[in-house]
Amino acid sequence: MGIIIQLIVLSVSLALDAVSVSVAGGVEVKQAKLKHAVRIAFVFGLFQAMMPLLGWKVGNTLTFAVSSYAPWIAFILLTGIGLIMIREAKEEKKEKNKSILSYKTLLLLAFATSIDAFVVGISLGLIKIPLLLAVSVIGTITFLLCIPAFLFGSHLNRYFEGKLELLGGVALILIGLKILLSVFF
Repeated sequence: MGIIIQLIVLSVSLALDAVSVSVAGGVEVKQAKLKHAVRIAFVFGLFQAMMPLLGWKVGNTLTFAVSSYAPWIAFILLTGIGLIMIREAKEEKKEKNKSILSYKTLLLLAFATSIDAFVVGISLGLIKIPLLLAVSVIGTITFLLCIPAFLFGSHLNRYFEGKLELLGGVALILIGLKILLSVFF
């Protein structure tokens, strides 16, 4: 029972970045549908499940290199996408680009928010949690949390008529900054 609780806490904490990005993505999409939320949650859940598996395979020999560069990669990707969202929020367009719904942006966001899961994967063997159970729970919890997060963001957007897209961009930058600062604190 103790392992399951540890795994749930680990999974929720790994999913929080993806959940935050899902809310920001929902803010960006004017008329989000459940199929959009499921697609986004599936991609985030898949990356959150696969990155620990990949990290486990890479092993402890690259722990130092991965842990030193991973926050920088996440910071650069999230800041770049956040700046694009801020720029688009300031532009007057009839039809805004739904960037989180594009596969290219979604894959970049999923990668950026799952780098920490890669590093966790390296250490999974050390904490004696079965690997397949861990990746299944991590992916499932991320998936289940991202669906309502995306729909909530979209719901907020309806009330604030697109003004939250700017806030969503700032949120992505702050998430990237939090990941980067976690190295130092």
